Order: sequence, then structure tokens, then C-alpha cells
Amino acid sequence: MFSKWSGADSSSGSKTPAANGKGVRLPVNRAFERELAYLEALNGGVPDAAGIERLRKALDSHNNYLVAKAAKIVEEHSIAGLFAETRAAYERFFIDPITSDPQCWAKNALVKALVKLGCRETQVYLRGLRHHQNEPVWGGQADTAGELRANCVQALLTCQELGQAELLSILLEPLLDVDKSVRMEAARAIGQVGGITAALLLKLRILIRKEDPEILGACFSALLGMGHSDRLGSIALVADFLHDGEEAAAEAAFSLAETHEPAALAALIERRREGADAWFESVLDHAIVLTRLQAGMDFLLGMIEQDGRNAVSAMEAISRLQNSPKVRARVANAVAKSKNERVQLAFRKFFPELDLDPRRY
Repeated sequence: MFSKWSGADSSSGSKTPAANGKGVRLPVNRAFERELAYLEALNGGVPDAAGIERLRKALDSHNNYLVAKAAKIVEEHSIAGLFAETRAAYERFFIDPITSDPQCWAKNALVKALVKLGCRETQVYLRGLRHHQNEPVWGGQADTAGELRANCVQALLTCQELGQAELLSILLEPLLDVDKSVRMEAARAIGQVGGITAALLLKLRILIRKEDPEILGACFSALLGMGHSDRLGSIALVADFLHDGEEAAAEAAFSLAETHEPAALAALIERRREGADAWFESVLDHAIVLTRLQAGMDFLLGMIEQDGRNAVSAMEAISRLQNSPKVRARVANAVAKSKNERVQLAFRKFFPELDLDPRRY
């Protein structure tokens, strides 16, 4: 890879040394460093006419690192006048990609720039979505195009020529991709498409269960974030995972909390009452606070007042996630009523700024 950085002139890919302004020939690595310095100097401000020409030249380079740098600047400043060069560079790096664009640096930056510049051509993103780039690594090969496929999943949502059914059909493939990041973006994209078909796809993927907990979490959030008629059914489906393995259960808990729905809170409280290990009890208490529902806060305050064993976890969750002076005063009130020394010690740890004088409450 080092040879790709230092062995090519920034404009032509030739190993012929470049000349400086005085006609002195520079070593090829010096030419690369000079072009890189020009691009880095463009960061932070809107490029002027000379800067845009420098970017135009960089986008035509055969050096994938320089092209990636230029594409990022094009993206940041939405330089529409360089759309054609950005589009051409993207296509160019699919030719002999392992040699021309190791690690997919150029293609990743270029596809983001194309989205920012308003490219809505389905075939552009389908090409990236279906691209796999198996590069040699110690002990075998590794696909370096996962990030590109994930970027193209989201880009396809912008293609207005795709109908809902056609788009969902396309998204089935990345939902089963070998790369975890691609599967996650596919789940999120399906949720953004919305509709009953999208909900059914997500439910099916959830019911299969054999998935990384983080991906299940993306499916949970996507399903619960959609507006559809079977809201309570979706909450019940996700709540069923509160009894699964630790990580999947935690993903379910926080996805339920994000809905701010009474039915989701009821599921969290019911699971909390069943008991669990200390770690998952803490997860549930944090999720209950995150629902932002009064009934959830009442439940936790009741534990602080009446249940010394669970009070510490409840106080920790409230202290981390709730800054309301009114709520924190209610915590102090519950602690004072508990008359439990262990609870009071925990209160001083998590709420050191509050006074525990019972005469105040």
C-alpha cells in the first residue's frame, strides 16, 4: 500500500518525478506530499477558484488516498461543479479495485460526496452495494468493501425512481450480508422505508433470532420507530427478548425505552419485578428512566423508599439520566422515608449535592 501513496504522481499515476515551480525535479514521494499538503490546506474554508482546480486535478489522480481527501472536501462544501469528476472517479476505482483502491478509501469517500451532490442514480449505488473486495491479509483474505456497501444502503433511500416494493426487495440482500455494519444499515433503512411490508420483514428477521445482539437492536429500534397499526404487537415481540441472553435483552430494553410508550414501560416494570442479576437490573432501571414516563419514575422511587436491596440501582440510574431538580428532590424524600442506612450511604454517593435532612421533606 505504501507504493500506492508514494509511487504515483498525483495527476497521472506515473512514477516520473514532478517538477517544482523552479523546474527542479522532485522525488515522487515529495510530489505526493506536496499534493497532500495542498489538499490539507483547503480544509476549513470554502475553496476558491484555484482550490477547485486543485480538487479537480486530485479527483483525476490514480492515488486513492489523494482522491479520498479531495472527495471529502467536495462533500463538506457541496461543490456541485465537480460532480462529473466525482462520478468518473467513483467508476474508475471499480477497475482492478484491489490494486487501484486498497481498503476502498476512494470509493467510500466518493460515494458520500455523490450523495451530498444530489446523485440519485440507482445503478451507481447498486454497484457499490454489490461490490466485494477480498484483499490479502495475514492468513487469508478479508473483504474491505463492507463500509462501501453500508454507505450505499443508505444512499439507495434517496433514489426516488425506486418504488417501495422494489427498494425493499433490494434491501433483503444487505439484511443478510456477511458484514455486520451492512446488516445494521439495512435494518435501519427498512425501518425508514416504512409500511406493513417493511414491518413484516423486520419481524421475520427478529423471529429468526440467530443474529448478533447489536443487529437485533437495530431491528428492534427500526420496527418500534415505525408508525403502523400493530404497535402493541411490535412492543410485545421486542419485550419477549427481555428474557433472552444478556446483550439481546439489553438491546430490547433500551429499544423499548426509546418508544416512550406506556405499554413498553409496563413490560420493563414487569420484567424488573421478576428479578435478575445485578447487571440486568441496572439495565432495566436505566431503561425505565429513559422512558421519561411519570409511572416509571414513581416505580423507581417506590423501590428507593421500600426496597433497600434494589434502591441503590434505582438511584444510580436516576442520578445518571435525570437532572430535574424536582425529581432529585423526590429521590431525597424517598431516601429520607426509607430510614435505611445503606440507602442513605448510596444517596450520598450518587447525589452528593443534595441535603438529606428529613425536616426538609
